[in-house]
Amino acid sequence: MADKFQIEYRSSVVKDLKLIDNKYRRLILDKIHRLSTAPIGKGSKKIDVRKNRYRIRVGIYRIIYQVNFLEHIITIEVIRHRKDAYRRK
Repeated sequence: MADKFQIEYRSSVVKDLKLIDNKYRRLILDKIHRLSTAPIGKGSKKIDVRKNRYRIRVGIYRIIYQVNFLEHIITIEVIRHRKDAYRRK
């Protein structure tokens, strides 16, 4: 059995989640929970090779996260609508 990854959140993710409808919020949190056992699961796409950054779709939202394979840590960076997910703020 594979080791579980620890999930960490950037402080801005709490703000992101507050702006999302409850229906999607539950789906997003469930998807994040699943990442702890399979960080590069079905639907994950690599978006930055050097930083091990990935994105995963949840309906119209995107979860962008970074995986540290040595320390078994997943850092959730942003959760945003697909039109805003890749913009720098």
